[in-house]
Amino acid sequence: MSSPSKKARPPARKWLQAASLFAATLSVACRPNATVAADMAMPMKSPATPVYQWTGCYAGINGGGGAGSSDFTNSVGAGDPATAWLKGLDPGEVSNDGTGSANNSFWLGGAQVGCNWQSGTVVVGLEGDYDTFRSTSAFFNNTNTLPTSGNAFVIGESLKSDYLATVRPRVGIAADRNFAYITGGVAFSNANYAISYSDAGGGVGSASVSKQLTGWVAGAGWEYALADHWTLRFEYLYAAFPKVTATGFITGPAATPNPLSGTANLVLQDARAGLNFKY
Repeated sequence: MSSPSKKARPPARKWLQAASLFAATLSVACRPNATVAADMAMPMKSPATPVYQWTGCYAGINGGGGAGSSDFTNSVGAGDPATAWLKGLDPGEVSNDGTGSANNSFWLGGAQVGCNWQSGTVVVGLEGDYDTFRSTSAFFNNTNTLPTSGNAFVIGESLKSDYLATVRPRVGIAADRNFAYITGGVAFSNANYAISYSDAGGGVGSASVSKQLTGWVAGAGWEYALADHWTLRFEYLYAAFPKVTATGFITGPAATPNPLSGTANLVLQDARAGLNFKY
C-alpha cells in the first residue's frame, strides 16, 4: 500500500516578502497625514507693516482762530503854561485816563512750507508760514472831566494788524504716524497805531504810526499721517512784538498845542488746524 501524500508548506521566504509588502503599504498610507499635520503646526506669518517715516518736505494750508491784545500808555506834555490848551492838572489827567489795555478775536487762514529730518524717533524740521486776518484792539475812555477847565473829554487808542509770518525750527518725538513737537523762532507782523482826543471845549488831538514789526514766537503741536503723502496737524502759537510809539499834538481854539505821545505793544495767539502734502 502506498502512504497518503502530504501538502508541501510554503517556504519561509514567501512569508518575509508578504510582510515587507504590508509594511511598505502602511508607510505610504500614513505619509500624507503626517505632512498635513506638519503644515498645520507651522502657520504662515503676515509681513510686518513698515513704520512711517517723517523725513521729507511738505506744503499745505491752515485755518483757525486767533486773539490779539495790546497794552496802551499815554503821555501829554504841559506845553506853554500861559497859552497851551491843556493847563494845570489837565495834561496829567489825560495821560492817566489814556492808559489801558484791550484785546480782540478773529478768524485766520494761510499756508506753510517746510522740511523734516528723522533719526530714530527724533524729528527735527524747519518751517515758514504766513497767515492773514483782521485784528483791532481798541481802548476808549469817555467818562472823564478835565480838572482845570471842567470840560468832558474822550481819549481812545487802537492798534490794527493783519498778518503773521514766522520762520521756526521744530523738534519732537515720532511714534509711527504720530508726531508731537515744540517750536519757536522769529515772527513778523505789522502795526497801525493811532491815538485820538477830543473835549467839550473844542480841543482835538491825534497821533499815529504804521510800522513793520519783528518779534519772537513759540508754540507746540501734534501731527498725524493720514496716508503716505497727507498729514493733519493741530498747532498753537504765541507771538510777541516790541512797542511802537506815536507822537502828535492836542490843541484848541486860540491856543498853542500840548505834545501828545503814546506807546502800544502787540501780542498774537493762534490756534489752528493744517493739512499738508508730503513730497
